Amino acid sequence: MPRENNRRTACLGALLACATAFGGALATPASAYGPTAVPPVSDFRGVNWADPRDNFAHDEVVPSGLSTSDGYATTYAKSEAIIAGFAELGANTVRLPVNPSSVNGPFWKSYRGAIDAATDQGFKVILGYWEADNAKDGKIDDRADWNRMWTRLTSAYARDSKVYFEPMNEPFGYTSQEWRDIAARWVTGHRFVPRDRILIGGIKYSEDVKPVCADRRLDGTRLALHNYGFWHTDWTGYDQWKQDFKERIGSCASRTVLDEFGATMTSGLNYNGPVDGSHEIAYIQAATDTIRELGLGSVYWPGLRNGDTYSLTTLQGTGTDLTLKVNNQSGLDRLHWAWRQ
Repeated sequence: MPRENNRRTACLGALLACATAFGGALATPASAYGPTAVPPVSDFRGVNWADPRDNFAHDEVVPSGLSTSDGYATTYAKSEAIIAGFAELGANTVRLPVNPSSVNGPFWKSYRGAIDAATDQGFKVILGYWEADNAKDGKIDDRADWNRMWTRLTSAYARDSKVYFEPMNEPFGYTSQEWRDIAARWVTGHRFVPRDRILIGGIKYSEDVKPVCADRRLDGTRLALHNYGFWHTDWTGYDQWKQDFKERIGSCASRTVLDEFGATMTSGLNYNGPVDGSHEIAYIQAATDTIRELGLGSVYWPGLRNGDTYSLTTLQGTGTDLTLKVNNQSGLDRLHWAWRQ
């Protein structure tokens, strides 16, 4: 049933908010939250659920199929149907976008329905911050708003072992040192969040996790890696793509979740067939083989995003009667291979 009446007490929210405000000085030890067993990264088998605008928005970020005009119950019901569709794909994880407009404003009461619907179905939920579309400089738009957003998010979900936090998507505006300093301050300021439930993006476009992995201040966190076929459209060799993935990961596979990777799913490409000079087929085959071989976590971009040719599914139905149609079975087959299904 929808959880519009928050099961978490106001007392806990106040405690966690104070802990963040004082740099974690009043924080509850991370060991107090949930079971101690830490799932391996290979247990992240997921898809991104994205706003048609690619999650870059100065106003509320709204995953495809949802609406700011819906209340909590309707948002929950729509999300329940869409998450059920993701489960039919074999996924157990969904990555959702957040920004200050979504979390600090009135949409938050409704948007929580999407998070709750996912965790109620046993899904892991990765909450990742996207900058606004009127900036796109790879930097946090407003540090005070960003901090308020994370205080609200962690106050609500720090106790939920299924919810994970990704401080920023693709921090390409920062040098490696600058980004690692920001990430380290986030981890220290939210020390009541278990480190294994924090995903720190690699440097630049989250494209290289090795510098983050080597920073001892970030020990114990997960690492978020991105890699796309369109970055090298001239690469039509499988081995070249395979080596590229491994170079971005280094010795950090046990901590790495490839939480953005994808290719065209609406053009009829056969990802199970021969490469035949297609950089996309070579890339997807190399990506899924690498995930399987190294035991990486993986979250395909996107499982659902209206208007995106990379979208694994198309949303069908109206109201809360929603289903997902697979756009490319061979693409899904490759995900199943990666996920050992």
